[in-house]
Amino acid sequence: MNSTQLSVSILDEKNYNRWCVQIRVLFDYHELWDVVESEVSALAANATEAQRVALRDQKKKDNKALYLIHQGMNDEMFEQIEGATTATEAWTILSTNYKGDDKIKRVRLQTLRRQYELLQMDNTKTIDVYINKVLTLTNQMKTNGETHSEQAKVEKILRSLTPIFEHVVAAIKEANDISKMTVRLLSGSLRAHRAADEWQ
Repeated sequence: MNSTQLSVSILDEKNYNRWCVQIRVLFDYHELWDVVESEVSALAANATEAQRVALRDQKKKDNKALYLIHQGMNDEMFEQIEGATTATEAWTILSTNYKGDDKIKRVRLQTLRRQYELLQMDNTKTIDVYINKVLTLTNQMKTNGETHSEQAKVEKILRSLTPIFEHVVAAIKEANDISKMTVRLLSGSLRAHRAADEWQ
């Protein structure tokens, strides 16, 4: 019996995406995602003893998953799912309430795309703040169904920096294979070049 205790963060109006990612990891850790993703099926009238035992195990897993979801609710959030009798039902209710249906997701994605396209670094932001903004937008887009590759994010950052970074961008492109560069590596490179410039 594994005695590791893992806490569940509490869902509120603003942290659904983060909460969802964290509780998915918790489900995976406890090997429960299968019962959340697909509801426990009913037992046939002529079920074998092995099938009955398997169903009992699935129901235990489902109850455990539902319990973990309950642990991540404050009183107000709990009211949304208190009638749910399975983990799948509770998960679907929360997903619909916070992510919306496909039409809402498409509208949200269009807005996020526009913000992403127009996003440019300005002189008031540090490189870390700007890169975090790019990552936040791409993560929100991923939640709504659109994924950006690491290369696409690197290229977006390089082409949208302030003019003060022009020579730095040129040096990074010359010294690195941009198609294999990560955002983390780019961030370190940009900071190192700026620090070197300031010392000159």
